[in-house]
Amino acid sequence: MEITEVRIFPKESPDKKLKAYATVTFDNAFVVRNIKVIEGSSGLFIAMPSRKIKYPCPKCNFKNEARSKYCNMCGSLLPASPRPVTAPEAGNLQSEHKDIAHPITQSFREYLQKKVLEAYDKQKTGSSSTDLAPETRF
Repeated sequence: MEITEVRIFPKESPDKKLKAYATVTFDNAFVVRNIKVIEGSSGLFIAMPSRKIKYPCPKCNFKNEARSKYCNMCGSLLPASPRPVTAPEAGNLQSEHKDIAHPITQSFREYLQKKVLEAYDKQKTGSSSTDLAPETRF
């Protein structure tokens, strides 16, 4: 599988950890949007698109976000939600999100991160295009 296009959408907040969003096209046939470029304690890394974990209300079965205290539909007090899973890149912090799409192998994760961060660096240094030029596609 080849990455044929990377588009970077910078976020203008100098003191925030989220630096940009990326859209990546694979083999000119499949797109993954909302890959985040984040400034961590040991440098930049990418985070895959995710959604908030939701749990059903025992009274009305409406799905509420993790750690909600009251149901957004019926207003009932919710029991303490089960412990959310721990995200590997978050250290010991509890995650309230679950990846929608993610690489299966470490080698592909490294390849994807390398290509997204290269495009981010090009965007940051003022290059006119964030797309990979046809002659540099892999």
